[in-house]
Amino acid sequence: MMKKGLVLLLTLCLLLIPGCSSKKENVIKIVDGRVTEQKLVHRMIKMLVEDRTDLTVSIGEEMTAVNAYNEMKKRVYDVYMSYDGTVLTTFLHRDPSEVPAGSTLFDYTNELFQEQDKLVMVNKLGLDNTYAVAVPKEIQSKYNLKTITDLVAVAPELVFSAEHEFFDDEGTMKFDPFTTFYGLTFKNTRPVDLSLKYSTMESGNADVTVAYATDGRNKKVQLQILEDDQHFFPEYNGVIVVQEDLFERVKAIAPDLEATLHLLDNIFTNESMTDLSYQVDIEEKNLDDVARQFLVDQGLLK
Repeated sequence: MMKKGLVLLLTLCLLLIPGCSSKKENVIKIVDGRVTEQKLVHRMIKMLVEDRTDLTVSIGEEMTAVNAYNEMKKRVYDVYMSYDGTVLTTFLHRDPSEVPAGSTLFDYTNELFQEQDKLVMVNKLGLDNTYAVAVPKEIQSKYNLKTITDLVAVAPELVFSAEHEFFDDEGTMKFDPFTTFYGLTFKNTRPVDLSLKYSTMESGNADVTVAYATDGRNKKVQLQILEDDQHFFPEYNGVIVVQEDLFERVKAIAPDLEATLHLLDNIFTNESMTDLSYQVDIEEKNLDDVARQFLVDQGLLK
């Protein structure tokens, strides 16, 4: 009888008494991404927040964009680095053509995002990691390729490879809409794990891929970016996504949290992020070391 009473008392405590809940209000959780620049930004957020507030930041497991979004919607995590183009086309299933005249893709997307999912893009980080269709230097020279339209005539001779996510149906900026838009028919397609995409290109097992504009591995493999001459791919501005109520929820502990995240406003360029990613992916430097040194160089950490 006494045992049941203790269980009841504990339950009431968890439900009714502030501070008795097992949820740690001084901890914010970041869901990690699969792209190096996401990992770098997440570590920079952790370093800045823990340096300037009384919050502790926990970086969770690495997930695909869609899985990370689903976890954010379920409020399992508080923060995630994404891209406004990804939010619009992959998460909200809208097309860039729907952006009203006079509005930016970022502002239009943010309004829909908050209304639908109670999630907010806090800022732009300054980089535009748009999709970029790329070929090895030898393929570019052989076929004299400068634009994606130039691919149309020779696509039946070429193999297209990309990560599995690019071939799924989650969003409007994927393989089927892309090839339909440009009228491309490839000899074959080769979906691979993201970690194997560049080795697949380097080994000659594929001729064309879709890369991220700021990926340092483009430089190593010497991929040549083809101009998106018919403007299929939208902007993919790097952004920090948070739960709508995050700043209010932690206000008593960290009133400067929002201002701290804004320290990363427009802090990157495509060139600087490419360099940071190159240091991690090619030079094999430690993620935390690269992230910290960047913040030190920017005068944000000592």
